[in-house]
Amino acid sequence: MRPRALPTFAALLGTLTLAACSGGGTTQAPKADAAAKPEFSGTLSILTKFAGDPTGPYFENLAAAYTKQHPQVKFELIQETDQSVKDKLKTLTASDALPDIYFTWTGNWADNYIRGGRAADLTAVIGPNTPWGKTFSPGSLAAFARDGKNYGIPLYGNGKFMGYSKSAFDKAGVAVPKTFEELIAACGPLRKAGYEPIAFGNKDGWPALHYLQQLFAYNVPDATLQADFDPATAKLDDPGYITALNQFKTLVDQCTDTKSGTNGVLYSSAQEAFANGKAAMYYQEILEFDNATSAKVKPADFGIFQLPVPQNAAGDGSVLEGSPEGYLINAKSPRVALAVDFMKFVTNLDNAKTLSAPPYGQPSTVVGAVTEKTSSKAVYEGVQLVNKAPKLAIWLDTVTVPEVADAWLAGGEALISGGSTADQVLESVRQASNAAK
Repeated sequence: MRPRALPTFAALLGTLTLAACSGGGTTQAPKADAAAKPEFSGTLSILTKFAGDPTGPYFENLAAAYTKQHPQVKFELIQETDQSVKDKLKTLTASDALPDIYFTWTGNWADNYIRGGRAADLTAVIGPNTPWGKTFSPGSLAAFARDGKNYGIPLYGNGKFMGYSKSAFDKAGVAVPKTFEELIAACGPLRKAGYEPIAFGNKDGWPALHYLQQLFAYNVPDATLQADFDPATAKLDDPGYITALNQFKTLVDQCTDTKSGTNGVLYSSAQEAFANGKAAMYYQEILEFDNATSAKVKPADFGIFQLPVPQNAAGDGSVLEGSPEGYLINAKSPRVALAVDFMKFVTNLDNAKTLSAPPYGQPSTVVGAVTEKTSSKAVYEGVQLVNKAPKLAIWLDTVTVPEVADAWLAGGEALISGGSTADQVLESVRQASNAAK
């Protein structure tokens, strides 16, 4: 799961910019030799997004195994959740105390650290033609590349799918929808059969953006959409935006439990509603698949499908929302070479297979790590669909600048509550984009 933009994200950008401009106004970090021979001593600090169960032990176990090989190397693990990692990054950046290795999303989020001189240039060790680089899927590696240089280490891939209970669909007499309109039509029978059609919690704001980004990809021509992510070229006047916003509003009103106040419900509560058999569907990432099943929703009862394409959509119906997630190495760290060696250990094939298998279920970007034997059926199926997608739509709140991401976040909440119409939401985003030019 990956909560994204909040008002703190814009503040984070300001922190990075100020920090990068200090000391003579340069954004160039001290040159770090990622290809140097590591010195196996000292303490490596790592900020992860793996706090809690079931992912918490993953880095703990790897750190212990690495220390067993290199007894003079110790670790300081800072384990955060999806929601808390942004605030932690903001605090550590502001105090110029970023750890040696730290989590990042792709898109504008990673770009902030790269432009700010906080991410070590790893091209010499993880470029596409290097031995380590060749172990990753090309697309995941490219997602962290800028201007011909490689900065990020892609840990796992991700994509967004509608998870559903096959038994709930059977009880309600509905089939897997082939169009967005069929999805909406299925909600009535599912509700009549005793289920909340789609579990949805938007307290953190980002779940709404997941729906919107996929619907934008369907309804807005790709060239227009890409131009609109950049305030310098954005117009945000395509009618597909209004169409997508209204489609999302229809889904919220007809398919979710609006009586409980969606904007006040945690995404984790929605996940639990599905796992406990109370909801028939839950829009979720591959990373959540192995947590979506339980005694009431067994793995054999769990199915997935891509959010269906609306009829007469003007965009690209083959685009799937998703993006790899990974780690950067602090360019100012005196332990860059050691950090590289540890991340090579983290991403070797054996550890990548462990990451991809239950209970973790985080599909590694290492080639050959996700197989029908190592991963659950749903995770394997989701990864195959991500790999087949001709293009991925990167998360709405990391692909664009913070000011625009925050405007979309506020707009999604206002649309759900009825506080704003689709036209008013788009106008607020347009104003934020114009102000960011």
